[in-house]
Amino acid sequence: MIKKWLICITASIASTAVMAQLNEGTSYTTALGLKMLPGAVTLKHFVKENRALEGLGYFHQDGFRLTGLYEIHGDIGNAPGLKWYIGGGAHVGFWNESWRNANRDKPSGAVLGVSGVLGLDWKIKGAPINMSLDWQPSINVVGYNYFEGGWGGLAVRYTF
Repeated sequence: MIKKWLICITASIASTAVMAQLNEGTSYTTALGLKMLPGAVTLKHFVKENRALEGLGYFHQDGFRLTGLYEIHGDIGNAPGLKWYIGGGAHVGFWNESWRNANRDKPSGAVLGVSGVLGLDWKIKGAPINMSLDWQPSINVVGYNYFEGGWGGLAVRYTF
């Protein structure tokens, strides 16, 4: 049993080392991963050295929301791989509270709006991992109109 565990651990370390060599710098072109609070799938792709497009698919108990962002990235002093970013874009969301409630007369609908983003992005040197922490305030302009300040969160992505 111990031999099996040692083989698994050795294989994991070796595969991580190989992947790190394939992507050993502090920059990346494309990254795919998950974002927490609320839960989302995130895909970020740099179209220029300091310009990126990010697509997010948020899923929550009442529905989902799709967000597209254009982001400007900048270096932070002597911190290799750490960048600040700011940007904006749009979102569309759909919800139906009756999906989780037995009472079917609860509201449902769709929203369309504008989104902003302010955050930090860190590419871990020597590993194919990127992490970001951001805040995404938004305003719904069609549908249920209001300001939302609770979007954003921590993302962990695999870089290509």
